[in-house]
Amino acid sequence: MYEAFYGLKEKPFSIQPDPDFLFMGRRHTLAYTMLEYGVRNHAGFSVICGEIGCGKTTLIRHLLNSLGVEVTVGLVYNTHRDIADLLEWIMLAFGQPYEGMSPVARYDAFQRFLIAEYAAGRRTILIVDEAQNLNASALESLRMLSNINADKHQLLQVILVGQPQLRDLLQLPELHQFAQRVAVDFFIPPLSQPEVGRYMAHRLHVAGRDTPLFEPEAVARIAEVTRGVPRAINVLCETTLVYGFAAEAGSIGLALVEEVLADRQQYGVLGAPS
Repeated sequence: MYEAFYGLKEKPFSIQPDPDFLFMGRRHTLAYTMLEYGVRNHAGFSVICGEIGCGKTTLIRHLLNSLGVEVTVGLVYNTHRDIADLLEWIMLAFGQPYEGMSPVARYDAFQRFLIAEYAAGRRTILIVDEAQNLNASALESLRMLSNINADKHQLLQVILVGQPQLRDLLQLPELHQFAQRVAVDFFIPPLSQPEVGRYMAHRLHVAGRDTPLFEPEAVARIAEVTRGVPRAINVLCETTLVYGFAAEAGSIGLALVEEVLADRQQYGVLGAPS
């Protein structure tokens, strides 16, 4: 809609997780470094936490794109507290048959799958997204799966990705043994105010524009109302570009951002950020 008007080849502020737009701020860089360290050093459990919309999923997508063919990855993303048998979902994530098996038979089949991958020279990584939705029993079952070894080699690596509640969950007394297995953990905070401007400029650059588009006062206001949460920044910037296009504004100033915020507060279903 507005792309040609602003000299863009694509939308710069889509909320879809796209590794091409990943902004490696200081904390995201540290989080990714820790993830890489965990993968390379065969960490049993790695945990990445952060607020909703902070870029966790995009970071994981970036990690997935960097893994070679020698790594077999399974992704469980539809977690909830009432999962009766997490191993069923894990088998599904790795494309393994799981229906019509007893719990013991499923465990045996998964163990044989891990051993076969190891024998073929491949490492197996399980990524559990929205892991804060799991209950303590499901996490304990993950710990038991991590006991499957071949000689001194651990056959399954697990990366848990979740919201801050995951951090609270892992501090429960009944998960003390699980917490002791976590070799890598990192919490991703929102972007700082200076990072917000660099984040916006980065996404505009990837979308094809290097000439500044948002005026400094507009950037500062966006940083303030979104509290540095990338997804919230994207939503507000996207709407502001639509308003700017409608007004034929050559740049996005503070008045335009305030107009968007006022309209969202008055007419939007969810209101404006506060």
